[in-house]
Amino acid sequence: MGEKAQLLKKRIIKNLYYCKTFSSAELSVKIDKSLPLTIKLLNELMEDGVVIETGYAPSTGGRRPVMYSLDKNVLFVISVAMDQFITRIAILNMNNETVASEVKFELPIAGNPDALSILAERIKKVIDTANIPKNKIAGIGIGMPGFIDVKKGINYSFLQTAGKSLREFLSDEFKMPVFIDNDSSLIALAELKFGAARGKKDAMVINAGWGVGLGMILNGELFRGNNGFAGEFSHLPLFNNNKLCRCGKTGCLETEASLLEVIEKARDGIRAGRLSKLKEIPVEHAEEASQLIITAAHEGDQFAIELLSEAGYKIGRGVAILIHLMNPELVILSGRGSFAGKIWNAPIQQAINEHCIPRLAVNTTVEISALGYTAELIGAAALVMENYEKQPNVKHMAFSSN
Repeated sequence: MGEKAQLLKKRIIKNLYYCKTFSSAELSVKIDKSLPLTIKLLNELMEDGVVIETGYAPSTGGRRPVMYSLDKNVLFVISVAMDQFITRIAILNMNNETVASEVKFELPIAGNPDALSILAERIKKVIDTANIPKNKIAGIGIGMPGFIDVKKGINYSFLQTAGKSLREFLSDEFKMPVFIDNDSSLIALAELKFGAARGKKDAMVINAGWGVGLGMILNGELFRGNNGFAGEFSHLPLFNNNKLCRCGKTGCLETEASLLEVIEKARDGIRAGRLSKLKEIPVEHAEEASQLIITAAHEGDQFAIELLSEAGYKIGRGVAILIHLMNPELVILSGRGSFAGKIWNAPIQQAINEHCIPRLAVNTTVEISALGYTAELIGAAALVMENYEKQPNVKHMAFSSN
């Protein structure tokens, strides 16, 4: 099979991964090739078991076109979602379905010289346990916090390596393509391709977690900035609170609105005798602590609702700045914090009402993500497929030996 034909087949696979079903005419537009050539490529992909016919499009008055989809198990992606404390690894098929049990473990990455070797070992174990042939794995996508240069494959904040970029180190380790990006950017990519931002031109995606991250969608594309560092929403200096942020500055949004701050205020309140079903907040397990607070809020605990509402209002103050600067159509609250659901809506909207010029805010909608905590895993898979057609023409089981 010629390199040009293989590239076009990869392009078809990529488009079907994102949009699930297309007619041959729609695909010919997507890959910018003639309809006869597109049909020829589709027939070859069907012979190889990569593409399947999925029936006919709804009638619009003329002959209904045949629709095509991927066999969802023709390729797989190793998807890794990291934050400062927790790492999750999953194998996703072309429908973004988990095909083996998701692996989740504590892995503090700040100041941890063993973090990279532990990560590599756990990824290897997941691959070995799944027993999927390597030529059916499109690659490994990893979302992680930090200042990440996507083009160079470097994380300037965590998991640094000597002599090689992080991406090169891991690619050599696993002998397959590896791609890394900031966790908030990948959450935004997931929302753009599969979530609430699909079809939107301008949207801001808030990653409410241990910090308050931001992924920016501008003109229908993920915006990373000059070096990939755009969206450091967490470090807007909004408060005169004299609280030192992990970035070394004081008064950052993160120091008042992160889930870590919510946990700390919960502990302070309990010690001060606040009435609540929250009796004890774990000191060493932030994930368990945050989930306890969110669960209590869902069960109507007034103190827990107050804590999340206060954080939501302060996030809303930051959102008001984004609306003034970017005039987005949509603001999406995604990531770990979206577990709190509609509890966020009222305080964020209240802050927008108080701090935004009405003419600017009137056409901006705030939504809670339906993808939620799975967004980073899906975004990491999408990162691999974004780069799928650019990968060297290694032999994949997706193609015949022709």
